[in-house]
Amino acid sequence: MYTRSTTVAEANANRNWWVVDLENETLGRAATRIAHILRGKHKVTYTPHVDDGDFVIVLNAEKVHLTGNKWENKRYFRHTGYVGGLKEATAAEVRKRHPDFLIRKAVKGMLPRGPLGRQQLRKLKIYTGSEHPHAAQQPQTLKLSD
Repeated sequence: MYTRSTTVAEANANRNWWVVDLENETLGRAATRIAHILRGKHKVTYTPHVDDGDFVIVLNAEKVHLTGNKWENKRYFRHTGYVGGLKEATAAEVRKRHPDFLIRKAVKGMLPRGPLGRQQLRKLKIYTGSEHPHAAQQPQTLKLSD
């Protein structure tokens, strides 16, 4: 006997808000958990082609840490669009200028490519301090270290 599987329409998605404090958390491990929540894989109603994920608020983005010598050895590349315009920066330099970029790039790499992934990434809110303007949404605390 077959059971009928149901999919959730995006209009009927029940979205929650989660707040994550990244103080003394490892970047990659935190990013996998955040991407999991953004995609909605923690829900029973998960459907790969529907954005059923929750919103995630990240606090203390500047206090995330990397293991080993990655602050000096990990490189981030960008191109200006001009000939010979390849620029590179270490993870420490990127954190000094844009602390939120490290988290956004790590999570973006774990989301699907295309319109669905961009829509899911828009639900990620990153703040460098411990304050956020989303108190009205009554976010729940998400513990990364179990």
